[in-house]
Amino acid sequence: MVETNRLRFPSPVTMIMRAKRTSLYTLVAGIILCTVSYLLGFWHQPTGTIPVTAVSHRHHQPPPCVPLLRSVNSTRLDFSSHHRAELDTPSAGLLPSTAALDTHFPSCAAELSEYTPCEDVKRSLRFSRDRNIYRERQCPTPEEKFRCRIPAPVGYKIPFRWPESRGVAWYDNVPHKELTVEKRVQNWVHYDKKTRRLTFPGGGTMFPRGADAYINDIGKLIDLEDGSIRTAIDTGCGVASWGAYLLSRDILAMSFAPRDSHEAQVQFALERGVPALIGVLASIRLPYPSRAFDMAHCSRCLIPWGKYDGLYLIEVDRVLRPGGYWILSGPPINWQKHWKGWERTKEDLNAEQSEIEAVAKSMCWKKLVQKDDLAIWQKPTNHVHCEKTRKVFKKPRFCQDQDPDGAWYTKMEDCLTPLPKVTDVKEVAGGELAKWPERLNTVPPRISSGSLKGITAKIFHENTKMWKKRVEYYKKYDIQFAERGRYRNVLDMNAFLGGFAAALIDDPVWVMNTVPVEAESNTLGVIYERGLIGTYQN
Repeated sequence: MVETNRLRFPSPVTMIMRAKRTSLYTLVAGIILCTVSYLLGFWHQPTGTIPVTAVSHRHHQPPPCVPLLRSVNSTRLDFSSHHRAELDTPSAGLLPSTAALDTHFPSCAAELSEYTPCEDVKRSLRFSRDRNIYRERQCPTPEEKFRCRIPAPVGYKIPFRWPESRGVAWYDNVPHKELTVEKRVQNWVHYDKKTRRLTFPGGGTMFPRGADAYINDIGKLIDLEDGSIRTAIDTGCGVASWGAYLLSRDILAMSFAPRDSHEAQVQFALERGVPALIGVLASIRLPYPSRAFDMAHCSRCLIPWGKYDGLYLIEVDRVLRPGGYWILSGPPINWQKHWKGWERTKEDLNAEQSEIEAVAKSMCWKKLVQKDDLAIWQKPTNHVHCEKTRKVFKKPRFCQDQDPDGAWYTKMEDCLTPLPKVTDVKEVAGGELAKWPERLNTVPPRISSGSLKGITAKIFHENTKMWKKRVEYYKKYDIQFAERGRYRNVLDMNAFLGGFAAALIDDPVWVMNTVPVEAESNTLGVIYERGLIGTYQN
């Protein structure tokens, strides 16, 4: 008879085998859980969050040049929206497509961290030195283009936030010491080896007491506080301290300088959070529309203003608005005091000033004042009297059949850009601008006059409201964009009427508004009439 109720205990060998089997199962289960957790975490991790300090130190050769895809040759751009601003969810169409995420471009070699395709110093040496043409935009051929991503410099750090960045930057972000040595006495920029920081005391060749004091001197001669001066251009800007200190006065300056022996000038400016663009006065027009700037400035910029029949002053006249100011300091102004320090003869400096005075007078500019190291001229508000003086001044003649706003690889001409016609001698050509800040949202004269086909005051107001709504949505969608001070330099690649920049006016950012040259309507003039800045691009 079998005893079914007897307890049966496994043998010791069986117990050991079961224990081993249990441990193995636990181990396998643990590995599976860890793997699943890791994959889930990786899947939820957003792209593009690699810290900016994680820069590759590997030096490798640039990848072979691959021809870029041929773009569609169309002169009609799409300015319509492709997402709905009223939605608060990621389903609004802002997420990149799967195809875009799958595209991979390798990093360029580390030595290309400062490579600027159309401003390549080495490539420019192939071109003419005459009038500094070799320092103009000289773009690579299709065979010379890279299909790789420009890396940050080794050791790159997150820039200081505005307004602290106005006076300090990380050396590793702009690793150049040339100006810290050459311009040390003039207080352009200093380098602290211990902290590896660059400091910008605000000095300049003609304002060793600092840009703030220098601007105060200008403010004693013309009104910088009543809102009539909002946009400015600084030719040969150095490290852009003039533009940097104008910002506290609500004046937005576009600073430009070439890639020359001081190759880091514009990089210094941008690292500081100051508007700047690589550029030079040579043979082609500056990439701005006519009547753009309320004030133009040159502080020992070494531009031969009186040469070539006044070609460069004529270009300044084109981009200066009616009634705008041109400020000159440095040679030859006040040469009686500085001629020895400038290592030039009295006769040479006197002749240079006479040439400048003659060109300015031939363009109907009025010299308002010359005091100490500053001289200021003013452009007329219209050309009523200037047209009559062409019987006396044979040069410059008025340009004929010319687009005054065309400035993309457009050759400069030694002719005067005519201002829009007026019916009264006291009228401001092209329309009087409202003072800042009302100017931002007032219908620009180019629109109210009907100069821009198909763009009305109604469209302007609707565009302004739409961009306010869009920016509110962007900030809900992107926390970093909403964080004040997180960003400083912003590029709008298809600016239209400048509504995006206008919607950000209360944020501590500045926007470079670009208008594609292929656009059906050239709206960059409207952007400047709003008191914003920008440039052309294709």
